[in-house]
Amino acid sequence: MNALLLYPEFPSTFWSFKHALKFICKRASLPPLGLLTVAALLPRSWRLRLVDLNVRALSDRDLAWADLVCLSAMMAQGASARAVIARCRAAGKIIIAGGPLFTSASADFPEVNHFVLNEAELTLPEFLHDFARGSPRRLYATAQFADIRQSPTPRWDLAEVRRYASLSLQFSRGCPFDCEFCDVTAKFGRLPRSKSADQVIRELEAIRTTGWRGPVFFVDDNLIGNKRALQLELLPALRAWQRAQRHRFPFFTETSVNVADDEGLLHQLADAGFDTVFVGIETPDAASLAECNKRQNQGRDLLADVKRIQRAGLQVQGGFIVGFDSDVPSVFQRQVEFIQQSGIVTAMVGLLNALPDTKLHARLQREGRLLGTSTGDNVDGTTNFKPRMAMDQLMEGYHSILRRIYAPGPYYQRIRTFLREYRRPRVAAPLSWRHAFAFAWSSVRLGLIGCERLQYWRLIGWTLCHRPALLQLAVTLSIYGLHFRKCCDALGAGSSATS
Repeated sequence: MNALLLYPEFPSTFWSFKHALKFICKRASLPPLGLLTVAALLPRSWRLRLVDLNVRALSDRDLAWADLVCLSAMMAQGASARAVIARCRAAGKIIIAGGPLFTSASADFPEVNHFVLNEAELTLPEFLHDFARGSPRRLYATAQFADIRQSPTPRWDLAEVRRYASLSLQFSRGCPFDCEFCDVTAKFGRLPRSKSADQVIRELEAIRTTGWRGPVFFVDDNLIGNKRALQLELLPALRAWQRAQRHRFPFFTETSVNVADDEGLLHQLADAGFDTVFVGIETPDAASLAECNKRQNQGRDLLADVKRIQRAGLQVQGGFIVGFDSDVPSVFQRQVEFIQQSGIVTAMVGLLNALPDTKLHARLQREGRLLGTSTGDNVDGTTNFKPRMAMDQLMEGYHSILRRIYAPGPYYQRIRTFLREYRRPRVAAPLSWRHAFAFAWSSVRLGLIGCERLQYWRLIGWTLCHRPALLQLAVTLSIYGLHFRKCCDALGAGSSATS
């Protein structure tokens, strides 16, 4: 059986980093970890081929080779997924689909032959059994959660790893918190399930044997959801492995802001090789935090928390939201002030959306306020419900935040604010020709051609004088700024009120 694993293309979004990746000659930020894990669950007798449309095109020869197509996608990949499905259908291929997009909206894809939904460790074996007997059902789903200590090592041999800026692995699934707008607990539960430390090390070894030397993203929605397993098992094992690898694999991940409460944990993370964490700050407004049940952020000095994390050697990337029912017009200025004062350089500010299966979606449906289906991209300038604030006022306030925080002056000022706090990371990827090329091209693109050329050279000079060891990071963040400004420009040209 020839199985073609297809991953649709992401649009140009905040997290795609498409404009920044050109500086290091990469095609995509991350590989399709879910599909690579599914590949390891498929029969060994099957011949597999991965085509990630984010790094290369799907050819007619690929389709001619395939007996069936296995497709996975997130909601933001919906447009590309529809185009790919139509092409596969026209070629007469059997289409098997899974992943968040199809779990939430399988009824919207009548062209798909079979849906294998939820956690593949549970639903895929049942499908394969029926498929081998010639009697597969159209839908396989479960409300159960898998024991991920039984999950296989992803098939990294199928991926063109050098086309990616980072590789990835998963330590845990689930989150102990229950934010109203988040679908993580609906999909993965509130009791985090963790892999063993030995499993994670095996996955890192599989990554290392591909020849990869560089960043690895732990894709957990909240890495500290199971702190006991993290601190007692995983982090000591990671620290020992990093030492054996001469500290060449910087890690980054997602975590809740209460990580700032445990100074020992912060230093453990840094010593294990983590240098960046994404944190859902959401809003500095207490009423809005209470409204969305973001209890882990309530009653805290969020600004002090961010500084504490940065001083431990962890860059904070922040998620921010506007459009809560409790938001008043002053929230836009407060968001800008918090972002600037915190030194969160990579600040993702999005409009609140009601995702399927969330408590927010159910509430707004009861209130008759839903306007359509979310695109799954909360930084595309759309919302799918009627907010309490006037729509025009919300949109103008949202755009004003983006204009202000990504204008060259405030953006470069924020980089300096961050670099003043940040402790040099213990682990760093080996320098390569890509780093030299990125610096050379940024010196031309940002330092000579760009509207930010004055701010760029001031930052380079300031960094050389005050934090010379962080020059590479300063250049990287400068390049990110170009990507963010291009995304903001595209948002201003093509945004609309509803999806």
